Amino acid sequence: MTDVKGKKAVVFGGTSGIGLASVIKLRDLGAEVVAISRDPSRAGEIDGVTLAGCDVRDRDAMAALLADLAPFDILISAATGGSRAAGPFLEMDLDGYQASFDKLWGYANVVRLGAEFLTEEGSITLVSGSPARKAKPGQAALASVGGAVEQFVRAVAVEIAPKRINVVSPGVIDTPMFGPDSEQRQKMLGGATAKHLIPRAGQAEEVADGIIFVVQNSYTTGTTIDVDGGWLLS
Repeated sequence: MTDVKGKKAVVFGGTSGIGLASVIKLRDLGAEVVAISRDPSRAGEIDGVTLAGCDVRDRDAMAALLADLAPFDILISAATGGSRAAGPFLEMDLDGYQASFDKLWGYANVVRLGAEFLTEEGSITLVSGSPARKAKPGQAALASVGGAVEQFVRAVAVEIAPKRINVVSPGVIDTPMFGPDSEQRQKMLGGATAKHLIPRAGQAEEVADGIIFVVQNSYTTGTTIDVDGGWLLS
């Protein structure tokens, strides 16, 4: 397993949810961490972590930021890129469906512009989602984007070796994405996971553990790691 102590990590979407949990774990393991989001001020200060602002869809700004941060050993993106459409596809606004792919475009920007600054033994990790391989009704957009992300990672892995790239696929995770009302959020999450093998929502820290695994495991590339409470088997 690769020791991340003293390594430099750049994390997009790093000030909330899964990205923030990954930032904290990397920091606690001794990495030098830069957490990036569209509005890092919303997170306040994170002890021992450098904050930066950038929209993953802004190619010019990202290119300048990555060049300024270079070189780095770990590149992670958990940035959603914008809004995501939900509901029956035949009733869906197609502009909303198309906008859901901002996540993929953001990831493509991160990889295309960041890989050249990655050290030779460095790694890239992206985040997809369980609907990529087992979609429930109303998840056509999520499934389409997640499937594209996972295939993108497999295709890019053979091109950038020996640098590594992997994807972590979470199930239903209790993050701010589900809204600020704790009681309503727990009710929604409970219903969504009631039939899962592990009948509860996951925590951002549990997904971050999967991210840390593929960052540290130097024999893993082009792989999808599932952290889904048994979604795929339910």
